Parts: sequence; structure tokens; C-alpha cells
Amino acid sequence: MEDYPARVKKSKLRKLKKAKKRLLKSSKYETFISCLAGLYSCQWQAQKRKRIKPGHWCCKKGECICFSLLVLTFGSSFVFLYMWGEARNDYNSFDWYSFINLGYWFHWSTFLLFLAVFLFSYLFFLIFIAVLLLFESQELELHWCHKGVTLFTLFLSITGLTVISLFWKRQWHTFYLSFQVTAPFLHVVAIFTMVLLAWPVALHFFRVRDKVLQVLVLTPYLVVLVFLIFVPLGMYSPCIREKGTLGPKPGLIGHRGAPMVAPENTEMSFVKTIDYGADGLETDVTISYDGVPFLMHDHSLRRTTNVGKLLPHLSDEDPAYFSWAVLKQLNAGQWFLKNRPFYDMPPLSAEDEELAKNQGIFKFSDFLTLANKANKLVLFDLYRPPKYHPYRNNWITRTIEVLRKESKIKPNLVLWLHNPSRRYIQVMAPGFQHISSSADPIEDLRLRNIRKLNLDYRRLTTVDIRKYAEANITTNLWVVSEPWLYSLAWCYGAKSVTTDAVHALGNISQPFFFLTPQKYKTIWVATDMLAIFFIPLLFIIRWWKRKKKLRRAARNPKNVEQHTSAPLQSVPFTFLRAILLTDRQAEFSVPLQNSEKEVWVDIQKREQKTVLVGDSERFFSQVVILARSGGELTVFSI
Repeated sequence: MEDYPARVKKSKLRKLKKAKKRLLKSSKYETFISCLAGLYSCQWQAQKRKRIKPGHWCCKKGECICFSLLVLTFGSSFVFLYMWGEARNDYNSFDWYSFINLGYWFHWSTFLLFLAVFLFSYLFFLIFIAVLLLFESQELELHWCHKGVTLFTLFLSITGLTVISLFWKRQWHTFYLSFQVTAPFLHVVAIFTMVLLAWPVALHFFRVRDKVLQVLVLTPYLVVLVFLIFVPLGMYSPCIREKGTLGPKPGLIGHRGAPMVAPENTEMSFVKTIDYGADGLETDVTISYDGVPFLMHDHSLRRTTNVGKLLPHLSDEDPAYFSWAVLKQLNAGQWFLKNRPFYDMPPLSAEDEELAKNQGIFKFSDFLTLANKANKLVLFDLYRPPKYHPYRNNWITRTIEVLRKESKIKPNLVLWLHNPSRRYIQVMAPGFQHISSSADPIEDLRLRNIRKLNLDYRRLTTVDIRKYAEANITTNLWVVSEPWLYSLAWCYGAKSVTTDAVHALGNISQPFFFLTPQKYKTIWVATDMLAIFFIPLLFIIRWWKRKKKLRRAARNPKNVEQHTSAPLQSVPFTFLRAILLTDRQAEFSVPLQNSEKEVWVDIQKREQKTVLVGDSERFFSQVVILARSGGELTVFSI
């Protein structure tokens, strides 16, 4: 049987180990809080930080405004980021427009995307740290540097959205279309986020004692939650349908060929399009000064040829003023390797790079011969020559000559788009298929013998494609290059799409985000039920922990007299150290006077617990005292 001194020694060792463990935990926790406060407020020292007093707001009025502004900026940056991210389908058009106005090629669209991602991530990081600080009862005090970045981001977001609204209004249609695809999945993410936010909201709700503050904390959260729970009732997505009702996969028409894997409007580009299995070829036709139709999209040769090197004084001249003898000497492929037209272009093999480098301007008759040989549809925009051009008034006749006599393409492969000359073409070339760029009434289209529509994809929500299909009028959408947009066109019932990404869309076998109504309802109901179960549960747990903590504080701790209303309580022990605790774990430890005589620690109980250590008054929820009395080490929990 062990003797008494040995038992006392072991008891001391156990208590010392526990005390050491608590002190180590306290040190790690203090480092964690210092890191959070340093990143958010640049306050790395503990004495400069302020804790939230029980029953008080999270910060001063000025800081509340700053935090509200931070949340507002975060929301606006998310809207801009989402909108710009979904506008990826039109990045090439944006960069082309920038080139026309600035004179040099740069991927401004991708630069704006990276900038938006960086600023959004920056704000998300700040809000995440702020939530952690509030969770640990730390007052918020945003550093002036973060405030500057927040204001800068808010300015950029508002400016970007304003510019888009004024000069690119059609992009809001893309924004709306994207929700028809992503809304069911964004709903799940939003509900999951609300469940995660339930714990810090409940923590702050039960901390404050003012009823008004509690309402201000809880009301916005509940409003957003109720909205998210019932918002699926107002959702519509054409991709939520029974499998048997999904139409055939839309065909692909190469927009200027395959411009992501070869220089646009060149022979290589159209050969690649045919190799990828496209149903048709789309291009732009200009007539040279000596009457030779050729393929060129821009109204200058500067972007897609080396005219700046050979004929710099004619770089901005209209291509129609050049003779074919000059045009065929220009290189139309080197620019493709130097100024990548698409940021996310797939890599080219060494053989393809060499082939692209030697491409020239493609003659219209050669283009038609290639399409006729591969039995592919042809769709083209026909540019009228400028003033004083010898073919300005007979350009249609010259084009028909090339179509019927020089290339001898099958008439049924030609999709005639040009509207003013339609009646003349129907007489001169009765076998052509006529396609319209306006969704006129069905009867009007039938009277004009039009059997196809060529529409901007943004008109998906305003044109009933299936209604036209029932009248045997099919629809082609332009320009559709993103998989989600192609999936949406498929679900709407489009017959074909004009695309820059023939190489990518051809591999899609089923629409993205495709759901049956039953599967969607299951996901919706399951998500909402989980939220309805877990969010109240988290609030109940937080309420129960708060009540338990208050009851524990009201009880008489071991070896310590019961608290009374008396202003001062005396505890006669030789104290070694006081460990000051927050709601969760040790904040930091304070060394006390270590002597043989008694040390008095004043404990006052007001609306909140305060501890007087020397002349310093601290607000803490719990105090652990290490003391020595009669040769034994004692731990008090106050």
C-alpha cells in the first residue's frame, strides 16, 4: 500500500500536468486569435484587442458601417463575377471590340475575369476572418488598407455593371439564361451556406441581451432563409424535363471554321471543321476590287494578316479595295500563333503550327468547292462593297455567278441569309434554302418560302422554338461555344448552333445539368428538409449551451464560497496563476503574487463577470485559479 507522501506527490503531478496542458492550450489559442486579428485589423498584440462585452454589439457604429459595406461589396462583386464568368461565351467578341478601338490585341476579357476572381476571393477571406473573430467574441476593426480595397472593389463592380447595362445590354439576357441552367444547383449551395451560418448567427443572437439587437441579427437571416426555401417554386429550367421529351442533339456549324484550332476563315480552319464532323460551315464574304469574292470578317486586314509588315500604309484600308493579286500574297496564319484569339485554345501539334503559319486568304470559290466535296451546308454573311467600288451595285450577281458557275455547289447546301435580295435569289437560284435572321410570324415566313431561322442565342427566352418547329421551321442559334449554353439550346429544341468550339461541343452526349422533374423535386425537398432540421437544431444547441454556462456560473464552485450580492468576496489561498477563459477555451494566463501570506482576489458579479487582477479589470466568462494550500496544489473554477 502506497504511503501518504507518495499519493500527495502523484496528486500534485497530475494537477500540474493538467495545469500545464491548459496553459499550453491557452498559448495556442492566443496565437490563433492574434493571427486572425492581425490579418483583419493589423493588431498583432493582445493588449490592443478588444473583446465584445456581453450584451453589446459586435463593434462600434463606424465599424458596423464598414462591415456592412464589406458585405455589400462582397455581394456586388459576386454578381459581377458570376455575370462575367457566364459571359465567357462572348469573350472573343469583347476582345475583338477592344482591338478595334485600342489598336492592339490583348485578352482583356480574361484579365477582367482574373481580377474579379482575385477581388472576390480577397473579400471572401476578410468576411471569413470576421465571422471567426465574432465567433470568438472579438470586436471588429477593419484595417484602413482593407477598407481601401473594399471601396476599390465596390467602385469596380458598380462601374462594370453600369457599363454593361449601358453598352452591352444583351449580356443581361445571358445572365438570365445562365440561371435557367445553374439555379437548381445554386439553390443547394445557398441552403448549405445558410446551414453553416446558423451557428455563428445563433451564437451572436444569444450573446446580445437587447431585444432590438436580437431582431437585427436574426431577421435578415430568416428572411433570406425563407426566400431560399420557397424560391424553387418560381424556378424554370428547360433542362428539367422527362427524358423522352428531349429532342435530338443540335447540329454544329463552324463559325469561320474552327477558329480555336486554326486561323479563322482559312482552308485549314474549314478542313478541321469537317474533320470534327460539323454539319455546316459559316463564313464572311467580301468582294475584291477586281471582282473576286474572298473570305474576310473584319473591315481591315490588320488583325488577321501581315499587311502591317508588307503594306503598313494600307493597314486600315477596307479589304474590298485590294485586288486579288495583292490579297493572295498576304499571310493569314502567322497572327494566329502570335496573338492567340482565344485564351483557352487547345495546344497545337508541331505539324499544325507549321500548317497554320503558311495559311493564306481563302477564295470564296475554293471554300464552296471544299464544302460541296464534303457535302456540308454553307452559311455566309455577304458584305456589300464600299462606295466607288466597281462591284458595289452588282455584287449579288457576282456572288451568284460564283455559286452557280464557278463552284457548282449543290443548291440545297446553300443557306441564303441576305434578306434584301431574297426574291431575286429565289428566281435566279430556286434550289437555295432560305434562312431569316428575324423571328417573324409563321405565316409571313411561309409566304416568303423561309424554312430556317438564324437567331442570336440570347433570344431563346423570347422565341418559342418548338412552336416554329411544329410548323416545320427549324432554328439555328449563333454564336454558341460554351457547353452550358449548348446544353440549354439542346433543351430548348434548337436544330443547330453556330459555334467557335466544334472540337469541344461535338463530344457532348447529353445536356449538362439535365434533371427529370422527379429527381429535381427530390433534391429540392431533401435540401429544404435538411435545412429545416439542422438550423433549428443548431439554435437549440447554442441556447442549451448558453443556459448551461449560466447555470454553471451561478453554482458554487468547489472550494470557493457561494457568490452573493456582496461587492467583495475573499478567498484565502496562496495563488500561483490565474487562467482567464472565454466561452470556449483559455484566453491567456496571468501570474499572481507568489508568497507565503494570503493573497486576496476580488470577484465581482454584475451584469457580466469581471476579474480584478491587481488594478486591471478584465471581462471573462470563467476563471481557473491554480493555488497552493496546506502543501497541496488546488485548481479552482470560478
